[in-house]
Amino acid sequence: MSNLIKRFKEDLQLAGYAKRSIQSYTSAVLKLQRFYNKPLEDITEEQLRQYWLCCQNEFGWSAATLRISYSGIQHFFTRTLVQSWNIFNDIKWKREQTLPTILSLKEVRKIIYALPTVQSHTFYLTLYSMGLRLREATTLQVKDILSDRGLVHIHGGKGGLDRTVPLPKITLLTLRKYYKIHRNPKWIFPALGRNGGKNAQYAKNHVSDSGVQGVLRTTLKRLKFKKHVHPHVFRHAYATHLLEANIPIRHVQKILGHKTLKSTMIYLHVTTQAQVDSNDKVSKVMQGVLS
Repeated sequence: MSNLIKRFKEDLQLAGYAKRSIQSYTSAVLKLQRFYNKPLEDITEEQLRQYWLCCQNEFGWSAATLRISYSGIQHFFTRTLVQSWNIFNDIKWKREQTLPTILSLKEVRKIIYALPTVQSHTFYLTLYSMGLRLREATTLQVKDILSDRGLVHIHGGKGGLDRTVPLPKITLLTLRKYYKIHRNPKWIFPALGRNGGKNAQYAKNHVSDSGVQGVLRTTLKRLKFKKHVHPHVFRHAYATHLLEANIPIRHVQKILGHKTLKSTMIYLHVTTQAQVDSNDKVSKVMQGVLS
């Protein structure tokens, strides 16, 4: 690791960035360095401009990918190298306004109960029933389960924020049943290794992101599922189902750990029940006014 990259990581740490953000930003800077194959301090503002044009026009990067690249590189050149370049004020990639993929309750149940192992079944039931992000679920620890309060303590969520989320009874019972199988003193979902989990009690690491993603892909393929589903889709489904159950949106925002209400409000656009209820209310109002 070069001294500049090491310094960049330290600058991000001091600024309070989460571990995954630091990894993403560092990766963005290293991609730029590999593109030109020269020291970062020798890259010019015009070369940076041409790099992003190439990423957009030739590599076909999405606006989301370009924004991550921009954030990492902008932080590096303004904080670590301290360059005053106009390009960082001139570039704007608009956020793509796309609605999330939503699963019905029936679809969630179908997928979860089709998963092939006790660990995968328990993992996705936990992921969905508490609205967790993937890394929040894979890194759950035994000490995070506050069973007497019916809560789970989520450490270091997005933005480094802690929060507590409701622990449904069915999830608690399933977790207890699964714990009797592995009995790892630290991890809720320990890495099983190549021996089928026989030494899971002594595992030092938690299950990998790629491991739980892989078993989901295999299951969806076997089910011939048509929707594009990945782990985060279960979080979308959770939020939508809570809103459809008339749980106040502010409460849903708190459970999900969204900093702003705007992030939660996107689920209002995909709640079938909310739309039906609104249509009924409009009809009743018009009936009262016009009849």
